[in-house]
Amino acid sequence: MVIVVGNPANTNCLTACKSAPSIPKENFSCLTRLDHNRAKAQIALKLGVTSDDVKNVIIWGNHSSTQYPDVSHAKVKLQGKEVGVYDALKDDSWLKGEFITTVQQRGAAVIKARKLSSAMSAAKAICDHVRDIWFGTPEGEFVSMGIISDGNPYGVPDDLLYSFPVTIKNKTWKVVEGLTINDFSREKMDLTAKELAEEKETAFEFLSSA
Repeated sequence: MVIVVGNPANTNCLTACKSAPSIPKENFSCLTRLDHNRAKAQIALKLGVTSDDVKNVIIWGNHSSTQYPDVSHAKVKLQGKEVGVYDALKDDSWLKGEFITTVQQRGAAVIKARKLSSAMSAAKAICDHVRDIWFGTPEGEFVSMGIISDGNPYGVPDDLLYSFPVTIKNKTWKVVEGLTINDFSREKMDLTAKELAEEKETAFEFLSSA
């Protein structure tokens, strides 16, 4: 397994994948678990629960400020019952506005506040990422991971390294299928895919001229 963390993580991962054709594409992934954990934490804070009570948030796309943190399919445990995050919060404007920008810009905000990167949070996210590859995801739960987009069921162009919701079993990831994508989500998912396609083009132009 090859896990890329250094930014631009998605495009660096795609470059590594292209540079090592003898290694299966499926063995390459990049870290969007830090964003995934931040999205869970924002929901938990808002609802006064722990991050462990929140599951199935999704980070779509690039580990950048165009990433799309999506809680359309997320669940939260409240008073012993699992409910949808949208139903629990009843605050669509926050979920479609401030929540998204907070997660997108959290890394920059941490650096601005601390004058240091969020190294410990990243280390924790790497541990989560590796643990789930090794031991698999719990039944009924999925996590976010930057993986090759080939053959995905969500209309994301092939040959990008794009973050999807995945389940993992026997050290093999599988993109979660059958999730409903509304128009709001579609626009956000396409925007981050466009950025990744542009990054890829720039990176490969540079590599071909090197």
